[in-house]
Amino acid sequence: MPDVLALRLGGPLQSWGGATRYNTRGTLSHPTKSGVVGLCAAALGWPRGTDLSALAGLRFGVRVDRPGTLLTDYHTMSAASHDPLRPREQRLPTADGKQLKPGEGKVSRRYYLEDALFVAAFEGAGETQRELLHEVEAALRRPRYPLFLGRRSCPPDAPVLIGLLLDTDLEAALREHVPWQVSDWRRTRLPESGALPLVLDEPEGEELIDDLPAGGAPFDRRFAHRAVHHASAAVTALAGTDEVEPAPAPGFGFTAEAAMELAAEEE
Repeated sequence: MPDVLALRLGGPLQSWGGATRYNTRGTLSHPTKSGVVGLCAAALGWPRGTDLSALAGLRFGVRVDRPGTLLTDYHTMSAASHDPLRPREQRLPTADGKQLKPGEGKVSRRYYLEDALFVAAFEGAGETQRELLHEVEAALRRPRYPLFLGRRSCPPDAPVLIGLLLDTDLEAALREHVPWQVSDWRRTRLPESGALPLVLDEPEGEELIDDLPAGGAPFDRRFAHRAVHHASAAVTALAGTDEVEPAPAPGFGFTAEAAMELAAEEE
């Protein structure tokens, strides 16, 4: 049987744009595989340009515990330099290799999911993939680099690690074993007979998503398509569980106890 690593992705804002770029930067309604792979790579301390094929090769799935609402940010970028000693270095480049002049700022619209909450999970089959899941689990307890929910302006509101589930598959983990992450207050406002959407890696899936890391330079990232299957998890199967509140690891949600633990480790 495979193992499954489950993550809690929640925060005030998150944005999962896939291959979107330029002046309109949208977001999918759920975390992208490329974004969560990048989050795990940051926890592991992998530098930009590292081959991500090992992480990308893990089977991936998402459960929408709270869909949130769509937020649009009207975003402006100034072309002016504020450094008199290096007036050209801070100006925005143009497509023809030149630079914008002062007063030629740019406007973009960026989309975010507000107050959303997801459970993302990776399934590892075989010794090599299971060992990788254990490495990622350890790294998420004490991430090497800060973790973000799609964009740097979107930090998580709690440690992302839920845990490593042994001898189970992706569907069972998301449908049965990982508790519903919303609070009791929110559960009372949702129908008891409802269902939580699932988006699962599936070779014969009915939709293609352009979010599979396919290499490229740090500022010229490339993505391939992956097929996904849309399913659901019954709310009744998860309604009896409590919201998971993982204990903060040293360096994340810092507490006095965590500080003492970290100091003892460094002595």
